[in-house]
Amino acid sequence: MDSLDLQVLAQARDWHAAGHRVWLVTVIETWGSAPRPPGALLALRDDAQVAGSVSGGCVEDDLIERVRTRVDALERVDKPSLVLYGVSKEEAARFGLPCGGTLRLVQEPLLDAAWIDEVLARTARHELVARTLDLDSGAVRIESATRGEAFAFDGHHLRALFGPRWRLLIIGAGQLSRALAPIAQALDFEVICCDPREEYHLTWDVPGSRFSKAMPDDLVLELELDAHSAVVAVTHDPKLDDMAL
Repeated sequence: MDSLDLQVLAQARDWHAAGHRVWLVTVIETWGSAPRPPGALLALRDDAQVAGSVSGGCVEDDLIERVRTRVDALERVDKPSLVLYGVSKEEAARFGLPCGGTLRLVQEPLLDAAWIDEVLARTARHELVARTLDLDSGAVRIESATRGEAFAFDGHHLRALFGPRWRLLIIGAGQLSRALAPIAQALDFEVICCDPREEYHLTWDVPGSRFSKAMPDDLVLELELDAHSAVVAVTHDPKLDDMAL
């Protein structure tokens, strides 16, 4: 399973390839309580179909109405624009923003989806990449990123990260591990499962994950686990779990 944001990008690319007009909406700043963090993505299609979320509330409904208005007016906008919700308590209540929160978004037309293909291809190889959007020109640049970087917005440039910012090493390839792995992948973890037992590794079938038959302690040293890594040991066999821990 890809992360939620990568799923949104893939859907936006497919819509664009099918001939639809598509807009991407990115959360850039929040104040107060907000259900979606900076960097969260939503894709809007010209017939009001939606993928992803930026608020979980009525903001999506208003964004859909904005798109309908532009489509009906045959308006074509080639550059990104800023959208602000929740300026007052009344507006926060109207748009369903929890606890009077405020939400700042960038809405951009998807004119060329080639950069999405690059992001999806590189993240499929477990690379961490950054996408920089120039709000003044609409230009997009894709480059390598490093662990520890975070979403950033300076008023003119939006920089969002895609790919595994965290790693999860699972010791044991049993049923629990197969349920845990897709959850971690959806949260942007790179998942590595380790189980040297022949009868278990033959049944590992989680797409997008890595599998190793190495002994757990050897793999821990090889991966050079850091502060952005987590280990879950679930074989219940001290000869394996304790070696990793």
